[in-house]
Amino acid sequence: MAAEVVRSARWQYCGEPDEKQRAVLVQFSNGKLQNPGNLRFTLYNSTDSANPRKRSQRILAAETDRLSYVGNNFGTGALKCNSLCRHFVGILNKTSGQMEVYDAELFNMQPLFADESIESEPILENQTKTFREKMDSCIEAFGTTKQKRALNSRRMNKVGSESLNLAVAKAADEIIHAKGVEALVSDATQDDMQDDSLYLPPCYADATKPEDVYKFEDILSPAEYDALKAPSEAFRKVTSEEILKMIEENSHCCFVIEALKSLPSNEESRDHQARCIWFLDTLIRFRAQKVIKRKSALGPGIPHIINTKLLKHFTCLTYNNGSLRNLISNSMKAKITAYVIILALHISDFQIDLTVLQRDLKLSEKRMTEIAKAMRLKISKRKVSLAPGREEDHKLGTLSIPLPPAHNSNQQSKRKKM
Repeated sequence: MAAEVVRSARWQYCGEPDEKQRAVLVQFSNGKLQNPGNLRFTLYNSTDSANPRKRSQRILAAETDRLSYVGNNFGTGALKCNSLCRHFVGILNKTSGQMEVYDAELFNMQPLFADESIESEPILENQTKTFREKMDSCIEAFGTTKQKRALNSRRMNKVGSESLNLAVAKAADEIIHAKGVEALVSDATQDDMQDDSLYLPPCYADATKPEDVYKFEDILSPAEYDALKAPSEAFRKVTSEEILKMIEENSHCCFVIEALKSLPSNEESRDHQARCIWFLDTLIRFRAQKVIKRKSALGPGIPHIINTKLLKHFTCLTYNNGSLRNLISNSMKAKITAYVIILALHISDFQIDLTVLQRDLKLSEKRMTEIAKAMRLKISKRKVSLAPGREEDHKLGTLSIPLPPAHNSNQQSKRKKM
């Protein structure tokens, strides 16, 4: 009998490397990637080597054909587990049986969305500019040493920002001269034709039925759906008098009240609709918050599995004043909006009043339309009677097969800026 050769792996720690040489581990906040091979990563390191806090700062950018992601190891979006624990990456040499172990750093990749609030910031800055200059003059003349140091630091940062803008402008000018304007415009047109959906729920564009485009199982798992039975009982048994009381007290949003008015009489269908309406109402109330300071997102009465889902899938973990908090960022608000739209479609036979939902979510009409088009809904208009002799235009969103082409508003705004 031939003797078996037994090999054992040996660990070799390669020592703590320089901050810029750490391995990078990534996780995506909105789910799993279907095609990891299509990702394009770019890592940016801070050039400020004098400041010990800034020289370890890094930003990781990732791009797919549909969405852009960004993660960093500093600021409110950074994972605090990097400072609380250490991560390692091992590379095994199968020939020698030796595993080389390196330090690693974990990045939480967040989807990148256009933010409406950015447009108003330059106006506010212009309004306060002269006052700031006056304050700077006062600090130079009468300020303390600490105030003067802070003023010098701010001015140096401003100079650094201006230098960066000049460098970017110079690089853009070189690209234009090297490639030509026509080639750049052609590239932008090709980008417009690609599927660049901004929003997060999985979309099955090749589905043959509307209910399979955004599957219900991707919104609520069977365990989560079962947990909704008890809290949705009040909705299932709601009476006309209770609905009138809801309207008088303004305790629920308009879409929820209209959906409760249309509950089917069949017990099985009624129970399913009640659970969906209850979870949609919970998402809308959850979206209205900004920072979750306690473990229970919306107080008592929320099943533990639903509370965990809200905190895990629709918040970003931040560290502030010695405690961890769950922040509902702008990208998370967009994600919640997308999930609300899908639930509303399943409730309303895949045609919804976008104007009603937009008002319930306190969104602008433009933003709601962008999200609906990105989710491949067909947009139409209809007249809605408010009172005798009074009508107003409402926008309808319909999910129908075949899906319309993917809408991409970001590419158009990029070309306008260029």
